Amino acid sequence: MQTPPTPPSPDNPEAALAAVVALRLLADRLESAAVAAALEQGWSWAQIAQALGVSKQAAHKRLSPQIPRS
Repeated sequence: MQTPPTPPSPDNPEAALAAVVALRLLADRLESAAVAAALEQGWSWAQIAQALGVSKQAAHKRLSPQIPRS
């Protein structure tokens, strides 16, 4: 297993904030792909919501538009 890179110092706001943006984009892509895979594997929205620590309604409202329909 690789050691994760060290994040930039908050003392360098330009680099730190750019890292925050990159991490958010990466997290969003990972979340969408994982939700799509979970749905393909038969997971319910309730199971997905529980895994994400949100309500079923919140998970469905926020994530369902991002999931490609097959």
